[in-house]
Amino acid sequence: MHALTNILWRRFGWICLTVLFAMGHSISSPAGASAENVTVSAQSFGCILDMPKVRNTRFKHADPQKLKEAMAIFRESVPDKDYPVGTILQLVPFEAMVKHPREKFPTTNGWEFFFLDVSEKGTIIQDRGDKVVNKSQGVECLGCHQPAAKFDFVCEKGHGCAPIPFDDQKIAEIQKSDARCTKK
Repeated sequence: MHALTNILWRRFGWICLTVLFAMGHSISSPAGASAENVTVSAQSFGCILDMPKVRNTRFKHADPQKLKEAMAIFRESVPDKDYPVGTILQLVPFEAMVKHPREKFPTTNGWEFFFLDVSEKGTIIQDRGDKVVNKSQGVECLGCHQPAAKFDFVCEKGHGCAPIPFDDQKIAEIQKSDARCTKK
């Protein structure tokens, strides 16, 4: 058995080492590129009330540690800090932002914007990308989020974004009216 292991190692060991070496270099690329892939579907979005929040903004991430990191970045208004890839942010049930590697959406530092149609039956993605138009404002999402580039394009009071036409009480009411939620 030992002889067979030696033969296999001599024939295929260099392939394994080459693959590991290449993987190591792609993970630590100097541009900060991420090898993470984010898949987003209608099932990625559920009842907004099931998501933890900081102030009025709701958060979701598959990795509990990265969820905590995203919430801390937001809570502390940390400038010049990217949110973890895979972070989902929502203020209202019918809009969302999802963080991808910056190469996927370079003009938004990796953020993909979503306009959602929500009902008791679930979620339908009406529009997505980096050029989505906010239906209530009539402008591209990026137009409002651009002033918050120092905060990874995430709007919050004090981040430079124009105020939205909803106060905190109205945002809470809109979140509670999410048709995907059972009585909460």
